[in-house]
Amino acid sequence: MDAIGWIDPSSPTPDWDAAQVRRLARRLGYALNWADTDSVLGLVEQVSASGADVVLLPSSAHIDAMTLDRLMAVVDVECAAPRASFARWTAIGGVRR
Repeated sequence: MDAIGWIDPSSPTPDWDAAQVRRLARRLGYALNWADTDSVLGLVEQVSASGADVVLLPSSAHIDAMTLDRLMAVVDVECAAPRASFARWTAIGGVRR
C-alpha cells in the first residue's frame, strides 16, 4: 500500500515533521512517497494521479479544511500528532458517510 506524505511548506520544523510522517508510515505499514511542493499540481491532484491509498500528515494543521475535504473524496488521511484518522468519503445511496 502506498502513502503520500505532505508537510506544509511554511512549517518551521520540517525535519521534525518529516520524522513524524516517516514513523507513522512505518507503524501503519505504508510505502512512503512525498508530494512535490514545487509541482504545478496541487496536493489533491498529485494524490489522485499517484493512486496512493492514504495521505500522511504530521498534524491536521498542515492542510486547510477545504483541502482535507477534497482529499477525503479520494483517500484516507492520517495524522501523526495528535493521532487522528479521517476516512475517505463513500457514496452509498448518494449519501456521504
